[in-house]
Amino acid sequence: MRRLIYSMTVSLDGFIAGPDGAIDWSVPDEELFRFHTQQVQETGVQLCGRRLYEAMLYWEIAQETSLSEEHIEFAQIWKALPKVVFSTTLESVVGNTRLAREGVGEEVARLKEQPGKDIAVGGAGLARACMELGLIDEWRLFVSPVLLGGGTPYVPPLDETINLELVDTHTFARVVYLRYRPVSNDL
Repeated sequence: MRRLIYSMTVSLDGFIAGPDGAIDWSVPDEELFRFHTQQVQETGVQLCGRRLYEAMLYWEIAQETSLSEEHIEFAQIWKALPKVVFSTTLESVVGNTRLAREGVGEEVARLKEQPGKDIAVGGAGLARACMELGLIDEWRLFVSPVLLGGGTPYVPPLDETINLELVDTHTFARVVYLRYRPVSNDL
């Protein structure tokens, strides 16, 4: 069964975007960009909320003649990756993307049962809905050395504690990668 992975860059104080929605503090260096490219290549489906879809639209329409070799590779992988966008305001999407017609729980359950590579979810609102439904199988944080003091939290307020175990770490030049999986709350 496919796993649902929540992966985002997060500030040291736990935000994925600043108070004004800015994410310019999270631009990866070359090594981290290659790591992200590899992770996207290992993904079977990307779930996006509207904001993440709009931010990543750049890679769908980027003119390859204006990109570096590494960015061309990422753009090609991203364009080929099936994407599902959850939005009540978008009327259409481009590329290998479709708008979700079912609820989050139904869509994720259906995708998890299909064969293939794991599913990634990005965007705080969509991830929150997945957390509330108990659908996330793995958390991947790219902790950036910046304090934003507010903004969009990586983890929303939760009704129940979710116990996690650390399964992997990697230190990049400025960013620390942390990978967690849930452990049973019945200890």
